[in-house]
Amino acid sequence: MQRNNHVCISYVDIDEKKSITEAVEKAVLAALTHENALDRFVSVELTNDSVIHEYNREYRSVDRPTDVLSFPADEGGELLSIPDGFLGDIMISIPRAEEQGKELGHSTEREIVFLTVHGLLHLLGYDHMTEEDESIMLPVQRSIVSEIAE
Repeated sequence: MQRNNHVCISYVDIDEKKSITEAVEKAVLAALTHENALDRFVSVELTNDSVIHEYNREYRSVDRPTDVLSFPADEGGELLSIPDGFLGDIMISIPRAEEQGKELGHSTEREIVFLTVHGLLHLLGYDHMTEEDESIMLPVQRSIVSEIAE
């Protein structure tokens, strides 16, 4: 498990990779900076399709693996108290990121950046369920990802 001031990263049922860890750290810092939220932090779990499939089925009633899931700290009744500044958890499937990166013609690390930013924006309250919400979230997401890619 890796931890800095803004992110705690864990690998579950998948091998740790330094370049993936660095991509997550860079994405979290860029998104929090962009959103003026440097007093906040998140947990990111990097895993495989099997694990994320279970969570997708249990929490979203979708019976298939997905690329990223976000679990805001202020939803549900599991925690007795939320640590100050904790936004929540992001879960990313490394195999999905690898596959999507190949399909889109970029690296796994670039896809991890995109998925981390996407998940973190959900934790900050952004959504894309309606066209109006999407028109707000996607430009912010593109802006953050392009800042990292420069």
